Amino acid sequence: MLALLIQTLNVTAPVFAMLFLGVLLKRIHVIDDNFNRVASNLVFNVCMPALLFLGIYHADLSSAFRPGLIGFFVVATVLGFALCWGVAIWRCPPHERGVYTQGAFRGNNGVIGLALAASLYGDVGVSLGAVLAGVVILFYNSLSAVVLAVYSPSLKSDPWSLCKSLARNPLILSVVIATPMAYAQVPLPNWLLTSGDYLAQMSLPLALICIGGTLSLAALRDSGRLAMHASLMKMVWLPLLGTLGAWLCGFRGAELGILFLYVASPTAAASYVMARAADGNHELAASIIVITTLMAAITTNIGIFVLQWGGWI
Repeated sequence: MLALLIQTLNVTAPVFAMLFLGVLLKRIHVIDDNFNRVASNLVFNVCMPALLFLGIYHADLSSAFRPGLIGFFVVATVLGFALCWGVAIWRCPPHERGVYTQGAFRGNNGVIGLALAASLYGDVGVSLGAVLAGVVILFYNSLSAVVLAVYSPSLKSDPWSLCKSLARNPLILSVVIATPMAYAQVPLPNWLLTSGDYLAQMSLPLALICIGGTLSLAALRDSGRLAMHASLMKMVWLPLLGTLGAWLCGFRGAELGILFLYVASPTAAASYVMARAADGNHELAASIIVITTLMAAITTNIGIFVLQWGGWI
């Protein structure tokens, strides 16, 4: 458990370093709100699509494809999304519902979840985790785009407009294009892959600096109740329900462990980028990311301890 705690901290500490760097750069006037807006657009339209494309393109989809595992996680994701949206309608004012829903159900599987799966299960964790992340990223981005559009002041939410928004979403497009190319093992030139990797490596640090540059004590105070409520949904209730459901469905060993790590991942940094792109409350999105990332170091270790103690993973 000490080794897992250290691994968790090794994954989350760089995240906080970038967040605090953003806070510092904003305070000393190196970056401003205009930089945050322009950089967020760059991450959303260029850097993060490159990250998702390369992550799926390099994954061994054929050897790690497990329909039962993927099917369960997809169903759990959709049900979790529906639950969070229902709670948002009950607890949030209309203009906060889209950002709350996205922050409460969308996990950072491609970074923190996959890193912990690799630490716990080695090559098995990498292969299973990469395929699972590739599939669920499509659902995360599609569902997030829908709920943000419904409550966005600038985006249309009729069915035709939603379909066009999904079809133009660069994150979804990157997954849709990368998946058949990965299955067919379509070769790409090394210079193109290297250039794409440069862009991909910019995604997380640049997004986190923007989040840090957005954070303020006033914003945390104003969004504190909703941010904490969404964080508890993401880090406590959804992991409990999802892991219990997986256990009842008969998942054990590495499959159950990886499912837990993925449903218990903190909110993805992409939620901030998408909230800002939809003219949503990006300050609330930033607060949820910070709180859930802090909570992950505690809740992840408690969950792994319980599952190992029961002999289920």
